[in-house]
Amino acid sequence: MVSSRRFMVLLATVLSASLGLNASQLQAQASSSSQPESQAQQAPEAPAPQTSGALTVQARLKARREKRRAAALQDVYTHLYEAYVGSGYMRFTPGDQLQRANEYAWNVGVTRYYSERLGVTVDGRGFYGSAYIGPNQESNTAVYKPAVSQYMVMGGPTYRFLLEPKYSVSGRVMAGGAWMNSSGDLGSFTSAELGLYPNGGAVAVNVAAPVEYNFSPGVGFRVSPEYTMTNFGSSIQNNLGFTASVVVRWGKQ
Repeated sequence: MVSSRRFMVLLATVLSASLGLNASQLQAQASSSSQPESQAQQAPEAPAPQTSGALTVQARLKARREKRRAAALQDVYTHLYEAYVGSGYMRFTPGDQLQRANEYAWNVGVTRYYSERLGVTVDGRGFYGSAYIGPNQESNTAVYKPAVSQYMVMGGPTYRFLLEPKYSVSGRVMAGGAWMNSSGDLGSFTSAELGLYPNGGAVAVNVAAPVEYNFSPGVGFRVSPEYTMTNFGSSIQNNLGFTASVVVRWGKQ
């Protein structure tokens, strides 16, 4: 009886030890098989190319440049008034059958701006030259190069097409009146006798493309190629020239 009990206890011990060993082996196999999968899942991804930081720096630099440019444009082109004074040159036809004369001018004007781009200009100018009439029977060559002059007052819109902190390009169209003096150097002769347009008024139309360089927000220098149409003597004169002037700005819109 005692021996049978000992046998049963021994058998139970052997079976429990065998079962424990098998469970440990199965657990080890399961953990070893799942370890590569977990390692594969937990493997860090390859680092992405670090371009986001560079792009952010470039974006910041670009934003700063744009901000500085906007501030510079505002400093220059938000003035309320602009005045200019200078000189000019024009090729003018003093008579229907006469050759063109070289004329030199003074020019002043004021522009009132309603925005950075749009303004209204009032302009005054005077032109002085000599009309070559050549030898003629009427004056017996006593007068062959008389002095002529024109004076114009015009007004119209000015529009800045291109704005940069250091320069601008504009378009301007003006219309008004003109006065011609052609008899001041003729003595006893008349303008008609020498082929000149007579003293008198006319309509004047001016189209210009001012190009301006800014020395500072309040001071600039402008060169403006121009076309001027007049109708002295009931004829149309198509005159080309230019003006150059110093520009001063003041006031704030």
